[in-house]
Amino acid sequence: MFVKWVRLVMLFGACSLPMFSAVPPSNHVVLLVEENHSYSSVINNSAMPYFNSLAKSYSLLTNYYANTHPSIGNYLEMTTGQIITNNDSYSGTVNVDNLVRQLLLGGKTWKSYAEGLPYVGYTGGPTGYYVKRHNPFPYFTDVANSSVQKQNLVPFTQFSKDLANGSLPMFSFVVPNVIHDGHSAGLQAADAWLKTNIAPLLNNAQFKKDGILIIVFDEAFDTDKTHGGGHVAAIVVGPGVKRGFRSTALFQHQSTLRTVLNALRANPSPGAAPSAPAFDVF
Repeated sequence: MFVKWVRLVMLFGACSLPMFSAVPPSNHVVLLVEENHSYSSVINNSAMPYFNSLAKSYSLLTNYYANTHPSIGNYLEMTTGQIITNNDSYSGTVNVDNLVRQLLLGGKTWKSYAEGLPYVGYTGGPTGYYVKRHNPFPYFTDVANSSVQKQNLVPFTQFSKDLANGSLPMFSFVVPNVIHDGHSAGLQAADAWLKTNIAPLLNNAQFKKDGILIIVFDEAFDTDKTHGGGHVAAIVVGPGVKRGFRSTALFQHQSTLRTVLNALRANPSPGAAPSAPAFDVF
């Protein structure tokens, strides 16, 4: 009996450790995605002083590669563990295991804060400087077919309000518009937007307890197809993150998904996430 008990302990121990890896638990994980620049065009670029100050002070993932070109497949990879489609004009829905599904199963809260979203619950196409392909959550049937979950699709103006009120959800997905994400107006505008909107997050009392901020570029320049989507810049920031660390481990967007779900103690089951390494920055 004792031997059998020991075997069971060893079995479940071996299963549980890989599930959550070495990622510490967090009550506030924020994922922010920038657009269409290669690693070499971002790191040490004087046009992005704020981003690079965070990269130097916290953890920089020096060997991070996007999964595909163009944008939409990368956003879906980091939220479903699958590319699903490379059609940036895709107007259908996505009904596979995904980040929202696992957050709900784990009793976690979430919101997508999208700059330029016309109103709460909007699941339509591009409008103004907002583009749906940079916001994967409206595609998910778990959201699009639920009057309750659609309420978690909110304009970015709600972010500062939730931050001030101490009501940020456990997972936040931040979507700058195409002027502020590096897509259409260059890196200087993107960096200024980051400094204005992210500095208050890092100074927030709740975030300073156990928060994790991940900022990653969705894809490199189109000419870089290494590992599918090219070499991109990615940083991890937070009180429990290694300071001044440079990770050389190979990561892609499924590792972002794995790390987010690990931190929130949700099941990292979607797509390629279970076999992807979590970030080694803690």
